[in-house]
Amino acid sequence: MSGTQYQLLTLFADGGWMMYPLVLCSLIALGVILAKGWTLWVAHRGTHTVLQEVEEAAMGGRIDDAVAIASSTPGPAAAILMAGLRRIRSGTLVDGELEKAVSTTGTIELGFLERGLVILATIANVAPLMGFLGTVAGMILAFGAIEAAGNVDPTLVAGGIKVALLTTAAGLVIAVPVNISYNFFVTRIDSLILDMEQGSQKIINVAWDLEKKGSLEIKKKEPTPRVVSTMPPAPTPPA
Repeated sequence: MSGTQYQLLTLFADGGWMMYPLVLCSLIALGVILAKGWTLWVAHRGTHTVLQEVEEAAMGGRIDDAVAIASSTPGPAAAILMAGLRRIRSGTLVDGELEKAVSTTGTIELGFLERGLVILATIANVAPLMGFLGTVAGMILAFGAIEAAGNVDPTLVAGGIKVALLTTAAGLVIAVPVNISYNFFVTRIDSLILDMEQGSQKIINVAWDLEKKGSLEIKKKEPTPRVVSTMPPAPTPPA
C-alpha cells in the first residue's frame, strides 16, 4: 500500500504544476457527484407511494391528511402536490390558479434538481483541455532541452515527454467518469420530470373530481375592464 502511495506521489510530482488544478477539479467533481447522487436518490425515493396515498386521501375528502403526507415526503413530486393541495384546501379556486401554482413549483424544483450539473459539465470539458495544456508545456520543455544541449539525446527529452503524457492521462482520467456521471444525472432528472408530470396530473384530476362532487368551487376569471381615457382630445394645431 505504501509503495502504491509513493508511486502516485511520484507521478503527481513528475506531472508538473498542471497536476494541481487537475487534482482540484477532481476533488470538486467528486464532491458534486456525491451530493447530487444523494439529492436525486432522496428526490425519487417514495414518489410512487406519495402519489397514491395523496390521491386516495384527497379523493376521500381528507385534504388535511393528504397535505400531511405530501409535507412529510421530500422530492419534487411531493412539492407539486403540496402546492396544489394548499389551494384546494381553501375550497375555492380561481380558474387557472391551480395550474399556475403547479407550474411555478415545477419550475423551482427543476432548477433545484439541475443545480450543480453545470459544474460537472465544465469540469468534463475543461479537464482534458488542461491535460493538453500540460502536454504542450511538456513538449516545450523537451524541445528547450534539445535546443540547450545542441543534440538529440533521449535522456534530455524524456522528462518533458513524461510531463506531457502524465497531464494528458490525468485530464482524461478525470473527464471520463465526470462525463459519465453527468449523463447519468441528466437521465435521473428526466425520470424525476416524469414524476413531476404525474404529480401535476394527479392534483388536477383531484381538483376536477372534487368540483364534480361539490366540494370545490372553481370561479371563472373576471374580464379585465377596459380603461377609457377621460382626457380631452389634443387641440388641432393651426394651419
